[in-house]
Amino acid sequence: MASDSDDSLPPSGRFTRLRKLAGLSMQVGTDVLKSSAKRLTGGTPDVLSMGAAEKLVSTLGELKGAAMKLGQVISMDPDLVAPEVRQVLARLQNQAPAMSYEHVARVVRAELGAPPEEVFREFSREPMAAASLGQVHRAVLHDGSGAAVKVQYPGIAESLTQDMENLGLVVKTVSKASRLMDGSAYFQEFRDELLLELDYRREAALAEGFGRAVASLEDLRVPAIRAECSTGRVLTMELLPGLPLKDWLTTQPSNEERFRVARQLIRATYGPFFGAGEIHADPHPGNFIVMPDGRLGVLDFGSIKRFSPRFVEANRRMLVQAVRLEPMDVLGLSLEAGFTLELPGEEAEELIREVLHIAGRPMRLSPYDYTTCEIPRDMRNHFKRNAARFLKVKPPAEAVMFFRATGGLAQNLRLIGAQGDFRGVYLEMAELAG
Repeated sequence: MASDSDDSLPPSGRFTRLRKLAGLSMQVGTDVLKSSAKRLTGGTPDVLSMGAAEKLVSTLGELKGAAMKLGQVISMDPDLVAPEVRQVLARLQNQAPAMSYEHVARVVRAELGAPPEEVFREFSREPMAAASLGQVHRAVLHDGSGAAVKVQYPGIAESLTQDMENLGLVVKTVSKASRLMDGSAYFQEFRDELLLELDYRREAALAEGFGRAVASLEDLRVPAIRAECSTGRVLTMELLPGLPLKDWLTTQPSNEERFRVARQLIRATYGPFFGAGEIHADPHPGNFIVMPDGRLGVLDFGSIKRFSPRFVEANRRMLVQAVRLEPMDVLGLSLEAGFTLELPGEEAEELIREVLHIAGRPMRLSPYDYTTCEIPRDMRNHFKRNAARFLKVKPPAEAVMFFRATGGLAQNLRLIGAQGDFRGVYLEMAELAG
């Protein structure tokens, strides 16, 4: 069993964390160079080798915090790495190196006034999931109901702040070098949202609000919060039965089952956005549970983002007009959503219209097959070809979390790989949006 001096907690110290990331970047950079050489000689490039992937998982899992969240994003991109490498990276979604039980018990005692064995009738010493800011333990409450107890890593607040300071320096340097590259507003939005995730009381309130937002969508399920066993660093909620999305996929579900879950993911993303102006902005596969009764359980509510009414309304009109194949004032709606443009109107409209055209394929084509979906690839190529012009098309800061949510949804839909009438699903969303 680990002791107080073990390595089960995230390393602290701004320069210690930076040094570990620097060493990791050297190994990953070597892989990228090898991949480029393969491409030039006509070989099949792999951006990451298995060795580099294991190193990535080990280092980012140890660091946790913002570094591990970055690894979760990488693990969702099927174009970046081979399937077997992505399987290694997927461990970052909920299988980070766990902290010792002594540290868990210490946090629970400090927050709830007694050790886990007294607060709960049963409390598993081994975590059922270990993520970027805390780990989750299975428990039984004194009333006999099952619970999932999320315990925050000691020192993670300091580590996350240090990560943001390191990243902030990079953003500041780039922004000073070029006004067009100024990403300070987007970084501030991301930083603020990420640091807010440290407050589990806030997460409890957001979970209850999200539950109300999806209450009319009966195929979705949000776990109930047990406030009597929750504080700023311990969050206790109902334990939902079922398999995390990535584990469910290993059961070889039929296309009918895959389509059902894909539809539920779309509803879980756009339903609360259009109904309550909020979105689940941490959509990695570990945050979704396929339940035995056919419902989709949604987990982890630290990244619920609430948007301004004008942003929601502009996006509502974009979706309704896109899915109904109606003429769209792309430029006007973009300006209404809060975009600022430093290009002539016609140029900006051309760029944005192509983005919407690529992203909107499942809304126009039926049936649509996500196993052959090339939306992320084509979107990347579009941005690459027009990089200089895109720097002059600036979304509002709040769009950062919207793009994180919808981009993650697209990756999850590719991961599920269902074929079916997705246009019909988006028509449902258009009706829900009014």
